[in-house]
Amino acid sequence: MTETTDAATRRRTLPTDAERLDALVRMKRLATSLLLVAAVVFAFAFALQDSVPWLGYVRAAAEGAMVGALADWFAVTAIFRHPMGLRIPHTAIIPNRKDEIGAALGAFVQDEFLRDDVVRDKLQRMGLARRAGEWLREPANAERVVTEASVAGRGVLTLLSDDDVAEVLEQLARRHLLEPEWGPAIGRVGARLVEADQQRAAVDAVFERAEAWLAEHPEAFGSMVSERLPRWMPGFVGRVVDDRAHREIVGFVAGVREDPRHPLRLAIDEWLAELAHDLQHDPAVIARVEQLKHDLADSPRLREFAGEAWSSIKETVTAALDDPDSDLRRRARRALAELGTRLATDAALAAKVDAWVTDAATYVVGRSRHEIAGLITETVERWDPTETTEKLELQVGRDLQVIRINGTVVGALAGLTIHAIATTVQSLA
Repeated sequence: MTETTDAATRRRTLPTDAERLDALVRMKRLATSLLLVAAVVFAFAFALQDSVPWLGYVRAAAEGAMVGALADWFAVTAIFRHPMGLRIPHTAIIPNRKDEIGAALGAFVQDEFLRDDVVRDKLQRMGLARRAGEWLREPANAERVVTEASVAGRGVLTLLSDDDVAEVLEQLARRHLLEPEWGPAIGRVGARLVEADQQRAAVDAVFERAEAWLAEHPEAFGSMVSERLPRWMPGFVGRVVDDRAHREIVGFVAGVREDPRHPLRLAIDEWLAELAHDLQHDPAVIARVEQLKHDLADSPRLREFAGEAWSSIKETVTAALDDPDSDLRRRARRALAELGTRLATDAALAAKVDAWVTDAATYVVGRSRHEIAGLITETVERWDPTETTEKLELQVGRDLQVIRINGTVVGALAGLTIHAIATTVQSLA
């Protein structure tokens, strides 16, 4: 992570355009001042060299300095504009050949930076998985990722149209739930449950609940039996009969619940097995189930159910995303921290992730390198020539002015050396 921090520091310390312009102006003034100084020295030395012989060396140095300064001034200026406004061929290179430069730059990036071997080598040396793991294992970073993901999730939920989502859910339900035949599928599931005796728990629950309800609500049984007795029977007989009938019913239900081999239970098991078979093989039963399914599909309640389901899901997820202490966000933070720890400590896992990322990035770059190069070319073509020239001059103009200064110095040394050699040869002749 130190390398990443250093890169961020370098980005923060890059000069602004105003600072670059100020530096460019200062260097231009310095380079021009040296040219003027060389011209003044040349004029002074040229005027006095006959009376002061050693001034010939000064004149030669000043002459060479002027030549070097003017030559480099012309070369530097010709890159960006026409020197002195004169439309000399092969000047104003950037504004005149901007599109060619953009195409060449795009091709250079494509051929030198976006090659498979270059991308793969760079990614393999970076160790992305380990770096990501070390970053994610820090609780503050995991919280940051979850927070940003929550904001993005809320944004997506806000952008989604409730009607559109409900329509999609309805279509999915029709395609995956309503199009296949229900009967055979339900029959196969039912047959497996009966074969595994899994229906027993459901039957136990039904009879247990029925027994409890009958025991707690004897009044519901009422005078169901006594009302059917002859009118001449005394009233207390009816009450006794009703009470006895209630106890018998409760006892019968309890017996069914307690006895796994009770005839009623066996009859229920047999009926369930037959129903599972008929659902798979009886065309009449299958047709009845299909009719029920089509009735459901044609019902407006299906669309209402899809809308209600989406509203419930949306409200639940939104509430979980908004609450920093929600179970969803806590689990996400914990999962990210655990993933980070594994990536940072498990070299094998990190190597696998790096291989996946490298393969994916290489594939994407390989498929897109032409588009990336084209993007560079098209972007440069859209730039205004004057604006492009100014931007590039701001970026490299200061260094080019240093070239002017160096040209002045080198010209002076060259002029002095040439004059010294010429004078020496002349004196020896």
